[in-house]
Formats: sequence, C-alpha cells, structure tokens
Amino acid sequence: MKILIRWLVFVVAACALSSLGAQTYPSRPVRLIVPFPAGGPADIFGRFVAQGMAAQFGQAVVIENVSGMSGALGVDRAAKSPPDGYTLSLISSSAASIGPFAIAKMPFDPGKDLTLITTLVRVPEVIVVNASLPVNTLAELIAHAKTNPGRVNYGSAGPGSITHLAGELLKVEAGIDIVHVPYKGAAPAVTDLVGGQVQMGIFDVPVVLPHIRTGKLKALAITSFKRSPNLPEVKTTAEEGYPRVLSDNWYGLVGPVGMPQAILKRIHAAAIAALNSAELIEQYAKVSGVAMPSSPEEFAVYLVQDQAKWGKVVKTIGFKAE
Repeated sequence: MKILIRWLVFVVAACALSSLGAQTYPSRPVRLIVPFPAGGPADIFGRFVAQGMAAQFGQAVVIENVSGMSGALGVDRAAKSPPDGYTLSLISSSAASIGPFAIAKMPFDPGKDLTLITTLVRVPEVIVVNASLPVNTLAELIAHAKTNPGRVNYGSAGPGSITHLAGELLKVEAGIDIVHVPYKGAAPAVTDLVGGQVQMGIFDVPVVLPHIRTGKLKALAITSFKRSPNLPEVKTTAEEGYPRVLSDNWYGLVGPVGMPQAILKRIHAAAIAALNSAELIEQYAKVSGVAMPSSPEEFAVYLVQDQAKWGKVVKTIGFKAE
C-alpha cells in the first residue's frame, strides 16, 4: 500500500511539474535547427518563421545551421535532444521522404523519432537548361535527349537529394537516358549549369530565378501542380503532358518525440500564427515559397503520401547512399 501511495504521489507531482512547465514555456530562448547552410532557401524560410514565432513566444528563437546528409544530420540532432520544446528543427522532403529509402544508415525514423508539428512552406521546382542547349520547351528537351542518349547531363545538390530524384523521375516518366552529376549542394551545381559543365537540372525556383531572368538559363517547366507566381509564363509538367513529374520541395517543423502535448500545442499555435501573417506570406512569396500551415495530423498524412511517392522512385532506380 505504501509503495502504491508513493507511486501515486510521484505521478501527481510529475503531472503538476509538466503542467507548470507548459504554462511557463518558453522561459528561455528556443533553438531552431536549420539543417542546411546559412543563406540558402531553407535558412531564409527558417529565419522568417523564427521571427514570427519569437513574437508569439516573447522569447528569442535562435537559428543554428547544421548541414550534412541531405538535411538529415541537423534533424538527427534535434531528434536526440530533450523533448522539452527548446530544440526544434526544420525538416525537408530530402530527409523526411527520400532519406528513409535512400540513405543506407539513416540516423532517425521520421515517423517514430520525431514530433511532427506543422508543414511550413512548399517550394516549386523548375526544369532548367543552359542557354546554349538548343531546346526551348520540355518536349524539345525530351526529343533532344532521345536523339542523344547518355549525352545530356543533369546536375543535382547531391545523391539522394530531391534535385537528384526529380531528375530520375523525369527519366522514368519520359523514357530518356540522361546522366546524373552530383554536387555538394545546389549552389555549385547551379554554378556549373550556368557555366555549361552540365546541361540541365531541376532546382527550387528561388535558386535559379536570377539566372533565368538574366537569360543564362532557360526555364522549361514547373514541376508542380500550379504555375509559379514568379514564373507565370512557364507551364507546369502536367500542362506539358507529364502529370506525374512533380517534385515540389517542402519544409516542415519538427521536434523530438515525446514532447508534452501542452508544449506541442503552444509551439503549433505560434507557428500557425506566424505562417498566417501577411508579412511572412509576403516574404515567402518573394523567394517563391508558399506558406503551408497544417495540423500535426495533416502533416503526418502528407508525409506518408510523399514517402510513398519517393520510395517508389528510389526502389525503381535501385539507389542507395552510403
């Protein structure tokens, strides 16, 4: 009986402390890990939502850039942090939807080791080619690739990245033989694309938009179900006859598994308020991002659907990154 009473006292005390912690959260700055280098699109999206959440919290939300493993390294750091709400992370499609199938030693399971909070932003990608390539439409690119099998190279941000798998998806759907050239990030890949070392690529719109506007790259198709407001004249892959060639990049907000529900609700409410603000929507739009608020449950459904899509592509091409 004494043991039972002690156990009940412990449970009541623990619940009280948990409730008190939720009521006072956050009482110090919150760390938001961006699993990509500073200055890139993910960093921009992370900093804007951090500013919005900080305004809701009344506490700073501090960005920490931890890059590596196509975005998985930084997320893993968050996954292994205490589930107290003070360490959060952005997660991308590369780490959440592709990594579980493509990375041989994936350090975490997105469905088991993370608390899904909300999707943050959708970023359309665009098929681009070097200005010297004699094609002006997606149909012309595919015809050119079929006439020159194995002679058209496409650059990517690295093996297993969405920019890699998007190219493989196009290969499968269009029945063409194009050669993958991996880089350590989108920036060097785009630099070589502009320089003509590779002929094509599929990248987030904001990454290549300046080069499209200067005429150094030609935009052939948006790999999304909607045209990009920043490139309204460029048709979608569906409009060009390839409705399954969709490679929207996206980012979400996650924390370690086991976060108290009261703290999760507090974080979710702050993130949603930020995502629905006119200022953030405008700032995201400037870099071709579309704010994408959701419930944790909606995020979970979206993740399962996205994993099913990319898992099939990875299996089809037999890819595995060490």
